[in-house]
Parts: sequence; C-alpha cells; structure tokens
Amino acid sequence: MEMVTEIVKFLKDRYLFNQKIGVILGSGLSVFSEQSLFSIDYRDIPGMPLSTVPGHRGRMDIVKVGDQEVIVMRGRYHLYEGYSSKDVVLPVDILKGLGVDILVITNASGGIRETFMPGDIMLITDHINLTGENPLIGGPNFVDMKNAYSYRLREQLKGIGKEIGLELKEGVYVGVKGPTYETPAEIRFFRTIGGDAVGMSTILEVIRARSLNMEVLGLSSITNVHKEDTSPLTHEEVLDMGNRISEKLDILLREWIKRGYV
Repeated sequence: MEMVTEIVKFLKDRYLFNQKIGVILGSGLSVFSEQSLFSIDYRDIPGMPLSTVPGHRGRMDIVKVGDQEVIVMRGRYHLYEGYSSKDVVLPVDILKGLGVDILVITNASGGIRETFMPGDIMLITDHINLTGENPLIGGPNFVDMKNAYSYRLREQLKGIGKEIGLELKEGVYVGVKGPTYETPAEIRFFRTIGGDAVGMSTILEVIRARSLNMEVLGLSSITNVHKEDTSPLTHEEVLDMGNRISEKLDILLREWIKRGYV
C-alpha cells in the first residue's frame, strides 16, 4: 500500500482530484475522447507498471462529461503478462485513493451464449473466477460478493439503453488467466457451469473494488462468439471489433453520466 500512497500523492500534487466516477477500459475500447482536462502516461508516474498489450494505451485522463469530471484509465494489467494479482488491481487502489467510489469496468470478451453476436454489449450480472488468483489473499478477507455488479447501476443502464434504442444483453462473465484463447471443450464447460462470456481480466479488479466498498458497473463488449468450427481468432480481430463497439459504449456511458443518476 505504500506504493499506492506515493502514486496518489504524486497525482494529487499535479491536479485537484474530486471525481466520483472512474473507468477502466479493456482491449481496443475507447470512450470520452474529447480534450482531457488532465492527462498523464503511466510511464511518467513513478512506480506505475507499464501496459504491454496492444490496445491498452497506458494513460490516465480526466475528462468532462456533462457536469461531471471522470477519471479514465486507458489500459490495465493482466496476469498473463506476468503481473501479480496485486499489480492487476493497482489501478483500482489508485482510483479509490483519488476519491472514486463508483467504478466502471469494461472488457473485450468472447461470447459463450450462442445467441450473442459480435458487437453486443453485455451488462455483467455476476462472475465465475477461474483465474486461480485472488487479490485479497493475506487480507482483507471474507468480502461479500452477492451484489458485486451493482443492481442499481445495471437498472439505470438498461433503462437508458431502451430509450436510445441500444439493446443491452445481460450475463455471467467467466474470468480465466490466459493468454491462450479457449478450446472448444473449455467453452462447452463454461457454458455448462453458467457462463455467458469469457475474458482474461475484470474479476480481480471487481473483487478488490468491493473490498474497498466501491460500487461496480461491469460491461463486456462481445468481440467474437465461440463456435464449434476451425476458424482462428486473433488479437487483431478483437481490437478491431472493440474499436467498433466503442462508439455505442461511449453513447451509453455519456448519457448515463449526463443524467446524474450516480
């Protein structure tokens, strides 16, 4: 926690942080691209790890959306990069230290539910942690995860989606360690245990956020749907679809924040 304290102090010395909402972006996703009120690359923050995966810019921006300022973390860390679970949740710790109490976590994920289509946006209702990791080992412990993905915030987004003509799916997110994409047998297993989408992020961040009493909104961008065929999947395809989904995601989140529900 000493490193988190130092990073938070470094940032507070450079900007007046009073933001309530923080956003962590997944692969290829981008929202709120207007001129930043404050911007800093991760590499310019002492002690901050670097995002090494294409599609993760590694930058913090403060943007004005309606009447509210929002902190946007454009890049995250993954277990498959060799980072520890504590490293993975570092952006969450920093956002909490800066005063954020509502965390929007986005990801690019593969659809498990056969009715999903590439380009869908799924509100995460729950998750299944198959990473084999937990950032709370060593304390704090026994955090209630029953309402990990805020029902209140999901209902707000669903209402806005209906108004603007954007159909939002809902489902359970399966988190795996990666970095390989899943085999057909694994997808059948995930479907059997109740999974609707699968990805390599999000879950550890949500666990940490809930331990810090942050309210969480989780959004999965369905970049591909797993099928029983031999067609290959590449990271470039995931990034391309993520970029296309970003426009819809931007409209949705912008409208939600402007209405001041939070």
